[in-house]
Amino acid sequence: MALTHFDAAGRAAMVDVAGKDETSRTATARGRIVMEPATLALIREGRAGKGDVLGVARIAGIMAAKKTSDLIPLCHPLMLSKVAVDLVPEGDDAVAIEATVTLTGRTGVEMEALTAVTVAALTVYDMVKAVDRGMRIEDVRLVHKAGGKSGEFHGR
Repeated sequence: MALTHFDAAGRAAMVDVAGKDETSRTATARGRIVMEPATLALIREGRAGKGDVLGVARIAGIMAAKKTSDLIPLCHPLMLSKVAVDLVPEGDDAVAIEATVTLTGRTGVEMEALTAVTVAALTVYDMVKAVDRGMRIEDVRLVHKAGGKSGEFHGR
């Protein structure tokens, strides 16, 4: 299988999508941030000094999806139709994060969904790092992709 982000001479190149059909495309990514139980309790109870941690992280994830092409050099700037980011406490020591991104266009939105999850997790870290510097961002991955020539993908 040929890698699409390299030209014939092996140099990095942006993929030309001009000849592709516009189709409905969607991607969903997931990840989690693991922390001390006391840190999650602080978040759940709304006692973090910087405000609504999960609400701010949700907005950060949405903004990050919209700015993916500014962060990842060979990503196309896209007119996204929808970005949904959900952060849900999981057990007594983690927050599960899921982002779904959609558009009608010529290229997929996998990178936008992955970026949304990652930046949402980084925002949680930033907002409560004063009480828990040992938090871990884990298991960021693409779990679903649909649309385009390559069709559908289901991950775990």
